[in-house]
Amino acid sequence: MSETDADRTTFAKALFTPRAVALIGASGDEKKNTARPQRYLRKHGYTAMIYPVNATRPETLGERAYPTVSAIDAPVDHAFIMVPTKDVAGAVEECGKCGIPIATIFSDGFAEIGTEGQARQANLVARAKAAGVRLLGPNCMGLVNTHDRVALSINAVLEMETLLTGPLSVISQSGSMMGALLSRGQARGIGFAKLISVGNESDVSVGELIDLLVDDPHTETILLFLETIRDARAFANATRRAFAEGKPVVAYKLGRSPIGEALAVSHTGALAGADDVIDAFFKRHGVLRVDMLETLLEIGPLLTGRHPVALPRAPRIAAVTTTGGGAATVADRMGTLGLDAAIPDDAFIARMKTAGVPILKSPIIDLTLTATSAKYGAVLDGLQEWDGCDAVLAVVGSSAQFHPQLAVKPIVESSRSRKPLVAFLAPDAPASLAWLSAQKVPAFRTPESCADAMVAYFRWTAPIPMQPIALALPVNTGDAPRTEQEALAIFAALGVETVRSTLTHAPDFVHDIAYPIVAKISSAAIAHKSEVGGVLLSIQNALELQERARAMLATIARTQPAARIEGVLVQEMERGLGEAIVGYRHDPMVGPIVLVGAGGVLAEALHDVAVAVAPVDLAEAMAMIACIKSFAPLRGYRNLPPGDLAALAKAIVAVSRLATIANQPVEEAEINPLLIRAAGQGAVAVDGLLIVKQSTIAGAR
Repeated sequence: MSETDADRTTFAKALFTPRAVALIGASGDEKKNTARPQRYLRKHGYTAMIYPVNATRPETLGERAYPTVSAIDAPVDHAFIMVPTKDVAGAVEECGKCGIPIATIFSDGFAEIGTEGQARQANLVARAKAAGVRLLGPNCMGLVNTHDRVALSINAVLEMETLLTGPLSVISQSGSMMGALLSRGQARGIGFAKLISVGNESDVSVGELIDLLVDDPHTETILLFLETIRDARAFANATRRAFAEGKPVVAYKLGRSPIGEALAVSHTGALAGADDVIDAFFKRHGVLRVDMLETLLEIGPLLTGRHPVALPRAPRIAAVTTTGGGAATVADRMGTLGLDAAIPDDAFIARMKTAGVPILKSPIIDLTLTATSAKYGAVLDGLQEWDGCDAVLAVVGSSAQFHPQLAVKPIVESSRSRKPLVAFLAPDAPASLAWLSAQKVPAFRTPESCADAMVAYFRWTAPIPMQPIALALPVNTGDAPRTEQEALAIFAALGVETVRSTLTHAPDFVHDIAYPIVAKISSAAIAHKSEVGGVLLSIQNALELQERARAMLATIARTQPAARIEGVLVQEMERGLGEAIVGYRHDPMVGPIVLVGAGGVLAEALHDVAVAVAPVDLAEAMAMIACIKSFAPLRGYRNLPPGDLAALAKAIVAVSRLATIANQPVEEAEINPLLIRAAGQGAVAVDGLLIVKQSTIAGAR
């Protein structure tokens, strides 16, 4: 075992299975919140030592209390801190002096309350680090380890009498949602291995906890309730390791990225919304994202022992049901989310007829009027062997509530097969749902969560290999945008074809580019030149250039008096079959991203974009292009001449390589538009923007 593995194991034991716990600020009044951890630990079977720390009482809830942590005369692995905010840092330092390696902090009043709290939290983390104490929280409800009977939490859900064990583990940035998932799962017969609330995530991160759960023998699937991503690199490394070890990571993500005012600089910032960025980040690192909280709870059995499935087409789902309407609710939802219905072919229909089950050529095999356990099972088994579908949906009507042996039993018996088989029970049938859960059959209470789970499963991808930082470019320092000419020079260095340009000055605007030309204002302070009248198209001769350029300079001097004007940029008049925007940004939450979409004035109007974590390769770039509906004409739609989408893909790859610049971080960059010529004739950048920062934001590539 390496030193890192040994350290991780030692830390995991102190966190999840402490040999002794100190409850700092424990109350002797069982009605108070601060009495709960002691009550819950004993209630749910924790048999190791508990040391309540209370400066005013000799005992709490019948157990000896200690005035200070240092008064405890035995080793302690884990402290749970519930003292007033002003006393938390001192309690942590006392833990360090007593050799306690981990402290969970319930106390609030830190980063969650704003600037003052952020400073207080930074001071707390620094003092904890100096004391050698790791922190879970603050503003944290603690954790539950069902297998080892550790209910070290203040969450009121632990008033329940028993805790079901199971293969799911939860990491939640909301303490209350940790309790909600435990409660909902318990009602469904769904058990958990571990549930952890991270609070403000000041020290121990979601990524580090995922890493610990990868090593946990009781955890098969890791569920995340997320409001943000605070340490993208640790998160990415841990989720990749989880995938490699066969432990799927499923995320329910809410909230928006705090992108800030810098997004106004480019279209890329406005177009790459928080959800698009998160989707791209999860895809890059092998994380499934679900849209519904219910799905997060129910999807586990669908993933057990399975891996992502790469299909060259939309997934085809075969449905068999004892309630036509119930099946239609799921099938309709799946269709709106991009899944296809698998319609039985003649060979399958003949096979079912031979088995005594006549069926129709329909998107749903409806056995409502003829259903028997044998017939239902025969169809399920036949669909498992039929090559015409990728998964099987079994829908059960009222029999699920009163006669589970009719249609629920055949689902259990047919579920040990190579294809995913999921069940939706139309009535309220908690006993059948619990039975299916106990048999590790994916079973769903609502048609929406059933469809959501299937879509998430088929969108699941293996992590994309990360590329090393290797590139160095002569980029000037500073945090202002570069001029367009400087930006285009960088894009050319990356391998993008750029329009021929030259900088000219008043009064004559001398240049050597053949007419017709385009003239633009050259100023690093003006990102969107067309919006201020800074772009002149189709200039035919020198006299026209002089007249129009002088008028443009006068207008901009009047309307943009603070902008430093470098001159007038003259360019060849390029044409293409279509326009694209190719953008790059260092997202504050996940790091470098690249974007492609409809270019020119359509960029923000249509919001038809695809986002990926940068850098990307050609295959990823082509997959991004395939997502853009506006590029249909460039694909040869209705015999239109096709555009050079391969050249567009190469440009996307080139711009994405800004993520690999080692010597100077690029904060934001954009080509808009990139003119796409006819197939085989390339694509050319005719306008560019680039912003360089001296400091970068930590993220994962």
